[in-house]
Amino acid sequence: MNILAVGDLVGNSGIKKFKEILRKLKEERKIDFVIVNAENSAEGMGITEKNFKDILEENIDAITMGNHTWGKKDIFKFIDHPKLLRPANYPKGVVGKGYNIYECKNKKIAVINLIGRVDMNVLSENPFLIAKDIVEKVKNKVDMIFVDFHAEATAEKIAMGHYLDGKITAIYGTHTHVQTADEDIFENGTAFISDIGMTGPKNSVIGMDIKASIKRFETTLPERYKIATGENIFNGVIFTVDENTNKVTKIERIKR
Repeated sequence: MNILAVGDLVGNSGIKKFKEILRKLKEERKIDFVIVNAENSAEGMGITEKNFKDILEENIDAITMGNHTWGKKDIFKFIDHPKLLRPANYPKGVVGKGYNIYECKNKKIAVINLIGRVDMNVLSENPFLIAKDIVEKVKNKVDMIFVDFHAEATAEKIAMGHYLDGKITAIYGTHTHVQTADEDIFENGTAFISDIGMTGPKNSVIGMDIKASIKRFETTLPERYKIATGENIFNGVIFTVDENTNKVTKIERIKR
């Protein structure tokens, strides 16, 4: 069984690239289940109803979010859609859901979305404790558990990977938009990678216009970010899962 996780979609151009490559990948690699992070799909911040519908057209299975979940008020129109997940460790009472259980090829697959706390400037509950609670709730109800950990610090992501090793199928990082080369299967069988990258403008600063980004760093003034133009890239990973053991046998980074 092949599970595809796609890195943060950045802007309309990122969505267009995602749709273009996904159709090819599904056929070439016999993809069974698709998870995509879309918290930057509305020109870098949040998701609109149009973005949401565009992504769903590709028959994906789950859409995860992150620190820009509430970037566009449109989201409150569809926050309860079963395919949409926001970080599970947002404070109690926040609308939406942080995990859900899906079915694919007679397998039950839990997808959990979490947000980190190191250098994220987001009010959230402890992701480690929330992850532990959710895994405990679903472990006897599902065959596989996948976690999108939307976090800044590599150390926090690696620590979470080891914390959940042997308890979940796979954990991958999003948010930094830079695909890392540390894919691994930990000692107790959980697959891990710090960040799966982004899908959006190639010649950019993590999707944003280069000149505007440099000006912010050079002057410290709040220069308005804008999406870069030009060629786009597609980043993600494919987890190959043994359908007998429900464990990952291979992780492959995708960059197109």
